[in-house]
Amino acid sequence: MPLPSFGFGHRPSWEHKALDASGAALEEPQPQPARTGWRGKVAVVTGGATGLGRHIAIEFGKLGCHVGFCFVNMPGRDVSEQALLTEAALAALGVGVVAMRCDVRDRAAVEHFVAETQQRLGGVHFLINNAGIANDGALWRLSDDAWREVLDTNVTGAFNCIRSVAPIFRSQHYGKIVSVSAHQAERPGFGVANYAASKAALLGLTRAAAVELGPANVNVNAVAPGFIRTERMAMLPAEVIERAQKSSVLGRVAEPDDVAHVISFLCSESARHITGQTIVVDGGLSLE
Repeated sequence: MPLPSFGFGHRPSWEHKALDASGAALEEPQPQPARTGWRGKVAVVTGGATGLGRHIAIEFGKLGCHVGFCFVNMPGRDVSEQALLTEAALAALGVGVVAMRCDVRDRAAVEHFVAETQQRLGGVHFLINNAGIANDGALWRLSDDAWREVLDTNVTGAFNCIRSVAPIFRSQHYGKIVSVSAHQAERPGFGVANYAASKAALLGLTRAAAVELGPANVNVNAVAPGFIRTERMAMLPAEVIERAQKSSVLGRVAEPDDVAHVISFLCSESARHITGQTIVVDGGLSLE
């Protein structure tokens, strides 16, 4: 049945063939094959046994990804039990899991962890640099060890991980890297000189890695959360948490999944043209 002319005596303009500058008909756009989804891909999450890292690992597991995560024991705290719980939660989702002790400051240990994950799970496609520590104190009281430990973990650790996955990503011409920075990188409070410096350096590393790995179709981005409701936040004084809630224009602190969802978005094909960027996930804290 012919389309109505609506009294104008011609077919609507959108029904005509598109013409190029010379007047020749352009090729009709062909449907593209669906991009491979999440299932069967492999995510590496550092510091994945507890806190935000655990939620990130489970986020990828829910999407159908196999997950390799690493962890270390904290001062005065054995993380092994939490690691087993995270491993069990991922296995219950029907995905493959590799859980290993690995200090990201140790290059050889990182390379072993990445190689084991690649071999046992069949590849590596996503790297989430989540491992990080804080050792707060007025800068004139910070010891050399307190400075070095935070910088070595938060910056050198991320560098070791990026360096380890780079050959894999370059070879397969595909990969996504997301590093977890913090709002203190741009808005430090009192007593976080080492932490703020490390998280700011992580943003510089993110941009540099994006430049170097971009030609290999690798996206490198960062997220900068504000306060997150994790075990670490529970250690803060109540007045600090109350102030954080009041300073957020949304009037709340983040739940771990608020950040994990943004990280998975940055690893999705919906974010294929985003690289070298930092997504702030702070509930508007930085607007105050």
